[in-house]
Amino acid sequence: MAKYRCTVCNYVYDEEVEDVKFDELPENWRCPVCNSPKSAFVFLCEGETCKEPEKAEGEKKTVSEIMIAQMVEWGVKYVFGLPGTSSLGVVDAIRKNDSIQYVQVRHEQAAALMASAYGKLTGHVAACLTIAGPGATNLATGLYDAKLDHAPVLALTGMVKRQLIGPGSFQEIDQHAFFDPVTVFNKTLMSEDQTTSLTTLAIKHALLDRGVSHIGIPNDVQKKPCKGSVISFKDRMPNQAILQPEVLVKKAAKLINDAKRPVVVAGFGAMGHGDKLLELAEKIHAPITTTFRGKGVIDEYNELYVGSHGTIGSTASAELVQKADLLIVVGSSFSDMTQIPEKKSVQIDIDPLMIARRYPVEAPLLGNSSELLPRILESVERKQRPEYLKEIAALKRSWLDLLEEEADSSTSPLRPQYIIKVLNEKLADDAIISLDVGENGWWFGRNFLMKETQKLLMSGYLATMGFGLPAAITAQLVYPERQVACISGDGGFSMVMGEFMTACKYDLPINLFLMDNRQLGMIMQEQKVENYPNWQTDLHNCDFADYAESCGGVGIKVENPEELPEAVYNALNSDKPVLVNIKTDPRRFI
Repeated sequence: MAKYRCTVCNYVYDEEVEDVKFDELPENWRCPVCNSPKSAFVFLCEGETCKEPEKAEGEKKTVSEIMIAQMVEWGVKYVFGLPGTSSLGVVDAIRKNDSIQYVQVRHEQAAALMASAYGKLTGHVAACLTIAGPGATNLATGLYDAKLDHAPVLALTGMVKRQLIGPGSFQEIDQHAFFDPVTVFNKTLMSEDQTTSLTTLAIKHALLDRGVSHIGIPNDVQKKPCKGSVISFKDRMPNQAILQPEVLVKKAAKLINDAKRPVVVAGFGAMGHGDKLLELAEKIHAPITTTFRGKGVIDEYNELYVGSHGTIGSTASAELVQKADLLIVVGSSFSDMTQIPEKKSVQIDIDPLMIARRYPVEAPLLGNSSELLPRILESVERKQRPEYLKEIAALKRSWLDLLEEEADSSTSPLRPQYIIKVLNEKLADDAIISLDVGENGWWFGRNFLMKETQKLLMSGYLATMGFGLPAAITAQLVYPERQVACISGDGGFSMVMGEFMTACKYDLPINLFLMDNRQLGMIMQEQKVENYPNWQTDLHNCDFADYAESCGGVGIKVENPEELPEAVYNALNSDKPVLVNIKTDPRRFI
């Protein structure tokens, strides 16, 4: 029987003792010690292999081999990258270690995006590995995505030999200076004695500081013999549960009790706590709205959910937030795209810099939602607001009627609203959805109703085109038994389309739904809003369905609305990577 370890408090879930397999636990199961989500657990060992790592003295292992063994001990399961001259020692160490998987990509940007997506999906660390110089610089976009969305990532880069650092050698750049702005930990491994200490520190910083750690490894150091012992993960991580004094909790409860029109605003930081948010909303008779990244924190079919807020938000959410006399904001960064107005507020966030980021907050609560929401729930009074509930229901009904009216199934080329409606009906209740940046993202955020059991992956603050496909590949690797759907536009997909071959190489049955309007649709609309003529947004595309077939996947073409439901059904029931090329209308606002 297998064992799994919580990366927050070190609690070990033993399947033999608990008599339930870890994979069979529900997705909303939480650590019984620190209340961390299921995704915080990493595989520890299984059966007779459950024993301490061997520390055979005198055994000749290289720096690279010890580094990879150390990464495995601390729960790193995947390395995304491309092999090359200055990283061959590390690549060979991965080859020799059966406990870690190397995923070969077609471009280093995708490697970093995959590692970022893994951090967002699981809360734990994956690594990306490249060569010196251009390989390192190609990581930048993906690492900035991780930095801005607070996803833990370990970046490993090869470097020229130590004696060649400085004079301007082939493929040499100042990698330390290059990575400094994007990292929470940035070191060069200059001695074999640093191997385990720098590796563990890098992983620890990535997890605790929620960001990117980078280690540069000179080519000669990678191959040096190393006698270092692997450092056990046990007792090396702090418990991150943070509490607030009772006086602040009581102050927040009083503000909630005194409010006549409270609204709960849930951000990405509230993920995994939807049950408590809903319990609070039901107790005080308040609506729930979310940020874009917060979509799915609760089942969006629930009667108290009124849509997202902000630039892609619902009319119901906008009106209720505008008329609110108190906002209860949980895990939101107050992005300018979310457009949360200045109101009397109760705010919960784990990041002190997010508290009162834009406006004063009457009741700022620093800490874990898992700790603070139950305490607030105990302290607030149960309210009966029948007229407020009627208003909420009427506004939501009006919004849903508008979405239904927009989803015209008779127009050809297809309208995005209809495409989203069909996907909403066909995708599995536990599907993982990766979203690319562009016009397709607008329509998803506005028109798709997520279930709490579904997961959403997106590039939040960086909003980089090309995120969707690498993220889908990561999701299918982590959850091979679940349905993975990528929703992308032709602009975003064409930036990383080589990675469809990666999906085919590893037999990952992702479903890519491509809105092909031969336009950079979002930019076209932005030009229109700013009274510029439409210029340089038209795209010269290949036949993407034929491209998918040539890669070894399945390509499906959709040109008429009546073809779409069957195409989506066939894609979702394929055991191969599928690209559904959907001809969409670039003039959707006309």
